[in-house]
Amino acid sequence: MNSRQLHELAQQLRVDSVRAAAAAGSGHPTSSMSAADLMAVLLAHHFRYDFERPSHPANDRFVLSKGHASPLLYAAYKAAGAINDTELLTFRKLGSRLEGHPTPRRLPWVETATGSLGQGLPIGVGIALAGQRLDRTGYRVWVLCGDSELAEGSVWEAAEHAGTEHLDNLIAIVDVNRLGQRGPTRHGHDLDAYARRFKAFDWHTIEIDGHDVEAIDRACSEAESTTGQPTVILARTLKGKGVTGVEDREGLHGKPLKDAEEAIAELGGVRDLRVEVQPPPPARTLHAVQGGHLELPRYDVGDEVATRDAFGHALAALGNARGDVVAIDGEVGDSTRAEYFAKEHPERYFECYIAEQLMVATAVGMSIRGWVPYAATFAAFLTRAHDFIRMASISGADINLVGSHAGCAIGEDGPSQMGLEDLAMFRAVYDSTVLYPCDANQTAKLVAAMAGLEGIRYLRTSRGETPVVYGPTEEFPVGGSKVLRASSEDRLTLVAAGVTVHEALKAADALAEQGIRVRVIDLYSVKPVDRETLREAAERTGCLLTVEDHRAEGGLGDAVLDAFLDGRPVPRLVRLAVRTMPGSATPAEQLHAAGIDAESIAAAARLLVEHAVVP
Repeated sequence: MNSRQLHELAQQLRVDSVRAAAAAGSGHPTSSMSAADLMAVLLAHHFRYDFERPSHPANDRFVLSKGHASPLLYAAYKAAGAINDTELLTFRKLGSRLEGHPTPRRLPWVETATGSLGQGLPIGVGIALAGQRLDRTGYRVWVLCGDSELAEGSVWEAAEHAGTEHLDNLIAIVDVNRLGQRGPTRHGHDLDAYARRFKAFDWHTIEIDGHDVEAIDRACSEAESTTGQPTVILARTLKGKGVTGVEDREGLHGKPLKDAEEAIAELGGVRDLRVEVQPPPPARTLHAVQGGHLELPRYDVGDEVATRDAFGHALAALGNARGDVVAIDGEVGDSTRAEYFAKEHPERYFECYIAEQLMVATAVGMSIRGWVPYAATFAAFLTRAHDFIRMASISGADINLVGSHAGCAIGEDGPSQMGLEDLAMFRAVYDSTVLYPCDANQTAKLVAAMAGLEGIRYLRTSRGETPVVYGPTEEFPVGGSKVLRASSEDRLTLVAAGVTVHEALKAADALAEQGIRVRVIDLYSVKPVDRETLREAAERTGCLLTVEDHRAEGGLGDAVLDAFLDGRPVPRLVRLAVRTMPGSATPAEQLHAAGIDAESIAAAARLLVEHAVVP
């Protein structure tokens, strides 16, 4: 297309953005209008993509980080022939694929859900890393950002990492339209302020007029030819460009234009231009690592092994068997034991340093490209990345997250290092799987099982060594549990997971010596939970006593309660959990102070029995 045709295409994108928002009665047309020239040039001259084959390995990837500008994206899809005008006008309506913010659950051309700002560039880094070090097919990753979201720290986590990794296949375009939601942005139209920041992270920077299609074209070509560093195109634009009554005006964010027909007329009317998007280059054979037979580590019953150690060894073994498994670290691989994978598979190990948002985003980006990521850090620090985890679920991403150093059982490090809210956080995520093994063989089996699951998978591991209670041939289906003590004389049921399984077993043995029989369930699958086993235990013993190294809210106790939310009679449920603010102490002292050690469990069980509140 020549300059005049590119201008006409940009005007069509503006018109269709206005029309879509007007039909919906809501949306962000002004945020779309500012970036229309950028999108027109990219779509017509630089983006290499086969809309008929969105999974084509050589396709360029596009991430709309400013996801509220979805009308622009859908207008571009119409121009490319991917959707028609009728569908465009279903924007934001019930049942439409064209949601207020785009998601890959609805549209095959969307890489990742956006709309929580500051996430597009970090995920773009993950996709670009996969392209550079894993796929090796030569695709480029284009990320369209808004200027307001550059206030997010996650953007600069991504910027620093991209510069350090020399991701010259990553091109960010920033729509610097000066206006945020409630008023001007921090730096307004000062492109140099943004350029200085990106240059500090070793990016190649280009400053342009974002409404000059020839300048945009030259900038994209320059970015494509830049080697050794990522490129950012900083484009000065006007929000609401092209319509006199809204252009560069405050107070119009997220609102359809009041007089859409008049605006459309000022923009030159409705058009139906079609763009022949450049096809991707011939597909190369994807770089892949050959796998082999899975030989998980095996541990003898009675051995003392930390589940974090078993995780590390199992992940390394899984890496031998599956060439699509990658590991991502938050600079604690020596503690989480992800470093065991790094030693055996350095080419598939990615260090994100202490940047948990970036770590999760990288996992999402790699999963988009078909890799199976395991990202590990302390359980407590994953809370920092909760919004990325939430958005990954909205995307339908398949990622494995591993949190070590869980609970007060870590000991002397104190509460800042203790994951005490992680089970609740992950249980609340849509369609998630939450696993909490108690011994090494169980851990190894669950690490392998996670690779075949869908959605967000979370494995909670422990710092200290604990006895191996299961043999290496035992199986642990997701959604299952293990009954470790049971008799016809059981007075109540102890339900535990992870470190508290061992405390529950000690308590059961002590109670048995006093003539009190109790059932013990190892609820290693916290979500989905084993409803049938819990219901049977409730019927037989009448009372469930849950014990968890976690806060009382949202953890194991609530997971057990979920087994009875379909109209079944709810048994007496008593919960032992961490209800105080721990300090520094030994692991044994911590468990006792929290009231979740064997002595405390036994005391609670005796109290229940002696006061005849259970059969």
